[in-house]
Amino acid sequence: MKSLPYFCRGEVIRGFGRGSKELGIPTANFPDSVVDNLPADIGTGIYYGWACVGNGDVYKMVMSIGWNPYYKNTKKSMETHVIHTFKEDFYGEILSVVVVGYIRPERSYNSLEALIAAINTDIEEAKAQLEVPEHLKLRDDNFFTSAPSPSSALPPTSASTSQTIMNGH
Repeated sequence: MKSLPYFCRGEVIRGFGRGSKELGIPTANFPDSVVDNLPADIGTGIYYGWACVGNGDVYKMVMSIGWNPYYKNTKKSMETHVIHTFKEDFYGEILSVVVVGYIRPERSYNSLEALIAAINTDIEEAKAQLEVPEHLKLRDDNFFTSAPSPSSALPPTSASTSQTIMNGH
């Protein structure tokens, strides 16, 4: 995947409401404008990288890109699990991420428990991979220090804005 690392940011929107409630693993969802602008070589699957909410600290993350086969979604999504416990939801905030590497393809599971176990394995894999020096250095990338606040983010309707928000670097 020549597009990795991939830098992007966008406003956190409400997703399907399953991450926290059903899985106990909260996720932050990007709007369609971010999902639709992924480079062609970043296919569906589970990825790891770094994430920052607003102008806050940078944390490890794991991300699902795709259709979530267990739930049979009809809409492609990018769901980011930031490996940190936040005190409250951050809908409407700007989430900045650097997608660093690929863990595995999407797959369906026979049970919710099997899905949760796989996600927890992905989280552990992300934590380990992000300790590799070449991945660790991206945590301090200036991309995160240039993160806009929601009030300064331009509306995602203009093509030039989408490019700026999408590429972020």
